[in-house]
This record gives sequence, C-alpha cells and structure tokens, in this order.
Amino acid sequence: MLLYDLTSTYVEGAAEKNPMMRRGYSRDHRPDCEQMVIALIVNNEGFPFSYETFDGNRADVTTMETILRMVERKYGKARRIWVFDRGVVSEENLAAIRKRGGQYLVGTPRSQMKRLESELLQENWTRVREDVEIKQIAVPQGEETYILCRTSGRQEKEKAIRERFCTRLEKALRGLEKNIAQGRLKDRYKMERKLGRIQERYPQVNDLYQVALEDTAAGLRLAWEMKAERKQWRDLREGAYLLRSNVQADSAEELWSKYMQLTEAEAAFRVLKSELQIRPLFHQKEPRVKAHVMVAFLGYALWVTLKHLLKRRPTIAPQPSTSGVNNAQPLSPMKALDLLSKLQSADIVLPTTDGREIRLRRVSERTSEQESLLDQLGLSVPERLKSYSKCSADFATA
Repeated sequence: MLLYDLTSTYVEGAAEKNPMMRRGYSRDHRPDCEQMVIALIVNNEGFPFSYETFDGNRADVTTMETILRMVERKYGKARRIWVFDRGVVSEENLAAIRKRGGQYLVGTPRSQMKRLESELLQENWTRVREDVEIKQIAVPQGEETYILCRTSGRQEKEKAIRERFCTRLEKALRGLEKNIAQGRLKDRYKMERKLGRIQERYPQVNDLYQVALEDTAAGLRLAWEMKAERKQWRDLREGAYLLRSNVQADSAEELWSKYMQLTEAEAAFRVLKSELQIRPLFHQKEPRVKAHVMVAFLGYALWVTLKHLLKRRPTIAPQPSTSGVNNAQPLSPMKALDLLSKLQSADIVLPTTDGREIRLRRVSERTSEQESLLDQLGLSVPERLKSYSKCSADFATA
C-alpha cells in the first residue's frame, strides 16, 4: 500500500536559470514566489518509497500517470494499493491504476456528495471513534465501494470558517447598501463593479446569497438574502467526506482506517519543511535544487528510521508513576537529537613539574534520559576517548 501526496516549496530569488520554477498553487501561502512541486510516496509506516519533482505550475491531477510509470520502472509491476486525496482523483487516473492491475482508496470531490443528500439525512451511521461516524453506500452494478464519513471536529471547524466568511461578506454588503442608499454611489456600473469585487473576495460563501440591484421609486437599492436551501445543504455537507475504493475489505471501518494512514504522507511533508528545512530554496540552478531535494529525502529516511527505533520498547523500562500506570511516551526524533547533541567530550589538561602536560579526554557525565536513550538505540559511549593529538598525553595515558 502506497500513500501518495504532493506539496510545493518556493524559491528565494528569480531563479531565472531554473526552468522548473513557476508560479502555481502555493501550499506555503507564498504566491509572490516561484516554486516547484514535490511528489512523495511513503508506505503505511511513513518510510519513504520514492519521490519526484515537477514544475511549479503542474496540477496535482496530471502527475499520476508519470508517478505510475516511474514506480514501475524502478520497482517493477506489482498489485499495489494507491491511497491519495481528492486533489489527484480523476476518472483517467483511476482507469490507469486499474489498467496496471492496481487498486485504489481515494477521496472524492465534494461535488459528488450532492447526490448523497438523502444518505446524509439518515441516521444509520456507525461510530468508529468518539467523533467519527461512517456508513457504506450501496452502488448498484458497480465493483467499487463508497464510504460516507462524518467528523464532528471537522464539522465544527468548517462551520466556524463559513460563519467567519459570512460575517465578513454581510458586513461588506451592508456597507455597499448604505453607500447606495445615501447617494454616495449613483452610477449602476460602479455599483456592479464594487459588488463583483465583494463577491470575488469571498468565493467560499458567495453561492449562499442571492444578491441583486433593484429599481425602486427612490432609485436603485441593493437587495440580498441568504438562500435557505443552500444553507441547509451546507449544514449537511460540513464535516462530511466521501471515500471511493475498489479494494475488497471486510468492513467500511477497515477501509476508513487505511485511508486515514494518508496522514503519514502529510507528516512526512511537515518534517521535510520544518526540521529538515527543505523550504525555502536558496539555490538558483536546477541541478542544485534537485540535489537539495535529494539530500532532504535521504534525511527524511534517516529521520523516520530514528522515529521507529524510538518506538521500540526500551531494555531499561522507565519508572511507573505514583498511580501505578506507566505513561511514558516515546521520544520524538527532535528531542532525541537534542539529547544526543548534549553528549560532549572534554580534554582534562594536567601540567607536570617538568613543564610537560598530561591530556586526558573524557566524555561528559550522562543524565538518566541520555542513558535510557542510548540503551534504547543500542549505542554505547566509552568513558574515555583516544586522543589523536601528538603530545605527552600519548605516553602518559597509555
């Protein structure tokens, strides 16, 4: 099972000698900078499988065929299960996977949820977590499985976002309405232009409102109201998403659990962009940019290996808490590297009466955390390190 996702990273500078750098959809919220797109494939444990780089203006949905060919060229043909989100989904991409004998478990565009309005209204949901409900949707004459999912936390977040944009849009409409009523705007063309700018500013909720300029005895006025049916549909849709798969599974919960492993790919990008500092790019030439990405990819391979080593049960178990329950959590790779970086060696210099000196190299005293970490990683640090400097310590410490 391969988890596939894409991200972008921007470049500081013009990068005129790098044809890959283009303006496109910026996941870094830097549309002012040119960027490149990075595609990453990991397994369900987060270990990297492969990666690919694309031009900065490459659409996610157009990358799948290239990735399928690249994986087959490197690793041969196999019956793989591909997991990716709705940004990569198209009928052509799913057909390409089926053609190669593969399977898929993907998200679907929200536009496809409209035909499932009746299912959203029904109460026959299965609770798989405290805040997650799912149900399998019967599809007649089809080999695919559709799973409707609903998350309370996601619903609250999307509702809060919608209400925030609605508040801003209504405030802007009231301001325009006031200007028209007080005669500050008399030209219909200017009114329509200002109205168009307001609607363009809030595309997330623009479809929820019916807005029109009406002719009255007193002149033009702005009339607007919320569409009740659109708001009702938004209330139903918020927090819900639809999965689609041709994978045979024992239950809908099993498929949902597999799809949620896509968070491993998202976590990989967070590590690449934060701890491994793959962004921003300061290189201007294409070969150097690709080398930078490759080093970051290798760094992530080491990072995720360390992450799994830290999950192993330590040979020296930590002391239980006063309640009798062991609440010890595995160290994060960043914390582990921080602890290891504080292991230092020092030279103890002892002058002698004949003008010479004895130089002893020792390792600093380790804390209990460092001892536990070294034991967990199977590492040992000698109490005394050999000094390679040519001095009287060579015979004094022999």
